[in-house]
Amino acid sequence: MIRAVAVVLLVAHALVHFRIWVTPPDPENPPPFSPSRSWALSAAHVTEETSRAAATGLAVVTALLYAIAGVALLADAGWWAPAAVVAAAGGLVLKVVWFDPWLLLGIALDAGIILAVTLAWPASLY
Repeated sequence: MIRAVAVVLLVAHALVHFRIWVTPPDPENPPPFSPSRSWALSAAHVTEETSRAAATGLAVVTALLYAIAGVALLADAGWWAPAAVVAAAGGLVLKVVWFDPWLLLGIALDAGIILAVTLAWPASLY
């Protein structure tokens, strides 16, 4: 049961990354933040177009890694944990460089995944 919950969490987090960062925004219901605007990249005089492309690329890689980690956990492959940590690290970079208070839950989830894998918790997954 715990394995199924962890798989769903990893795959769902992948889908959320893809939905928030990659899909075009709905003009009638705009998102609370824009991947085109990064505090760090604008300080480095990076254009909004380049900032959006970088956010999209990193988000796709992060989402794919989360999905791969979830499928690997489902298949009981031992390398699911490193894949989840790399995905979470990518997610943290994404959310810090394009920081918005709306992303705080995602930061907590990414940090929680890194902590859980580091502590090998829950033990039944290892």
